[in-house]
Amino acid sequence: MSRAEAGAGGGRRRPGRGRLLVAAPQLEDPNFHRTVVLVVEHDEEGSFGLVLNRPTAVPVGELLEGWAPAAEGAPPAVVFQGGPVSPEVVIGLGRPSLGGRFVPVLGAVGIVDLHEVPPPGSAVAARIFSGYAGWGPGQLDRELAQGAWFVVAGRPEDLLGGDPEGLWRAVLRRQPGELRLLAAYPADPAAN
Repeated sequence: MSRAEAGAGGGRRRPGRGRLLVAAPQLEDPNFHRTVVLVVEHDEEGSFGLVLNRPTAVPVGELLEGWAPAAEGAPPAVVFQGGPVSPEVVIGLGRPSLGGRFVPVLGAVGIVDLHEVPPPGSAVAARIFSGYAGWGPGQLDRELAQGAWFVVAGRPEDLLGGDPEGLWRAVLRRQPGELRLLAAYPADPAAN
């Protein structure tokens, strides 16, 4: 196993809650090419996560009008494509300032209850996702063994930061060793 396969810090990292799955440059699946996925759950029953770097052109206000101000606190204030599974399912990621149901994922950021609309003027920051990434039992582990993903530590700013389209390179750039070099991997190696 190369250092890049081992991920940051030596030894193969496990994809637990709050970890990031960074797509290897060679992963050509259009659903996951150059994505960064936040792992929300990973156990023997399967895995569930949210693609963090696929903003759509749909303003949050068109889908969940009451959540538009909170989305403005985590620009861009658009709906994100959370993954290819169940695009009709809407999931919110934010901070627990409403007192409603909240499932912590990384630091003070987690899954928020979208049924409780933030009060006007509140300082809530949230990102809204349509769909999610899902893997059946053992499926993600097999993909990891094939080198499709790198498992790295996440940071709260990765979840609600202002440059989602640059996230893939930014996360790789901060990794140690060979993994850092992949941030410069060309989008089309044949054109290099």
